[in-house]
Amino acid sequence: MQKIEHIGIAVKDLKASNILFEKLLGIPSYKEEEVASEGVKTSFFMQGPNKIELLEATKKDSPIAKFIAKKGEGVHHIAFAVDDIVAEITRLKAEGFVVLNEIPKKGADNKLVAFLHPKGTNGTLIELCQEAPTVAE
Repeated sequence: MQKIEHIGIAVKDLKASNILFEKLLGIPSYKEEEVASEGVKTSFFMQGPNKIELLEATKKDSPIAKFIAKKGEGVHHIAFAVDDIVAEITRLKAEGFVVLNEIPKKGADNKLVAFLHPKGTNGTLIELCQEAPTVAE
């Protein structure tokens, strides 16, 4: 793992949360994106080398909607940047971690992602992120 790639925060209202974080950080969001397969709309803020991802549910049965129903708004996950997500999944499985999706999937912000079950990481959902390869045209 290279570094913390971002911290994901579950929010009920992305528009209102964008305004709040713009005031807090003194900068606008640099990107909004919907990941339909996950039932989520995201917004990203970059403050120096640090990135914050706000996540709003777009479906009542999405992971973010379930998280908010159970725990309320707040820190949802910590994402770590990796060079080779497949190798990192293999390494972590060998260390005994439970990987929720063993095949990386497309995430927001041009990333391939995989998640570790929070029961094995002291209650914190961990996301692995690798830059998605660009397709030559």
